[in-house]
Amino acid sequence: MEYELKIDVSPVYELVDSFMLYVTRKWISNLDIGPEWVRDLDGRIPPQKVSALLQAAEWPFEDYDVLYCWAYTHGPSAKVQLFLEDMESATVEEWFELAAPYVPGFTLEECRRIKDGYGPLLRLWHEQYFRHVESKMLPLLIEDASEKKLLQSKMDPGALIEYASGGFVIEDIPELETIVLLPTVHHRPINTYCFYKKLMLVQYPVDVPVENEDEPPTLLLRMTKALSDPVRLRLLRYLANEPKSLWEMQSDLGQSGDILMHHLMMLRVAGLLRLHLREEQNERFSIRLDGASELQMFLESYIRL
Repeated sequence: MEYELKIDVSPVYELVDSFMLYVTRKWISNLDIGPEWVRDLDGRIPPQKVSALLQAAEWPFEDYDVLYCWAYTHGPSAKVQLFLEDMESATVEEWFELAAPYVPGFTLEECRRIKDGYGPLLRLWHEQYFRHVESKMLPLLIEDASEKKLLQSKMDPGALIEYASGGFVIEDIPELETIVLLPTVHHRPINTYCFYKKLMLVQYPVDVPVENEDEPPTLLLRMTKALSDPVRLRLLRYLANEPKSLWEMQSDLGQSGDILMHHLMMLRVAGLLRLHLREEQNERFSIRLDGASELQMFLESYIRL
């Protein structure tokens, strides 16, 4: 399988990320920012503006695929203000032409609804929250993207994707032409991805440096937390031989999909699992051998062995 690997960085992705997480509360209990971030913003943003933002909680989650697509088509290093101004000033037809080549079945009516609905709310979100944090996050994203670009000449594309994401393995997807790696802060420690017709966007987390060197590193805490549960240890042992789908795990282990997904999420964010992607909704999981060696490395480094 041959595809072009790009590494993109733009605060527009982070704008959409943070808005989506605040509005939908999706994955929030598994993220480093946690429910406290939502509660803090609920207390600082005026109630009438919170109500306006939360209108989008009832809208289709697939809308974010379109918003990420629009962020991508605006190009690397696109400015948030320019993106927001374009959402207000460009025509529905112009926005439709940007997304239609990537989003199957996209219609002009959907385009108008998303543009008119999310445009004002993203501007409100920028005014109330994102403009206050953008200058702190953008240097982290730029630095990490620069590091990954340097590695492009030294690593196979698949190996670089797995390294950046801590376990994403792209398998045979014949129609795939381009994969774009996107560093993100708000989503840490979760990797996310969007499939389009011939394009795949992969967001990977960039960790914020620990200010106090006496504190255990975040990655070490994630690993030890993931391994503290006997159920997850048994799950790692089960996955050691070959990749398994969620359906196979439910059948073999007699556990519900929700319970398994919780444990798989904990192991994934700790860098202990590989996620094999063949096509959308066709995921398999296997053990990531590098995870065990990284655990030893982080532990020995922290306790100064």
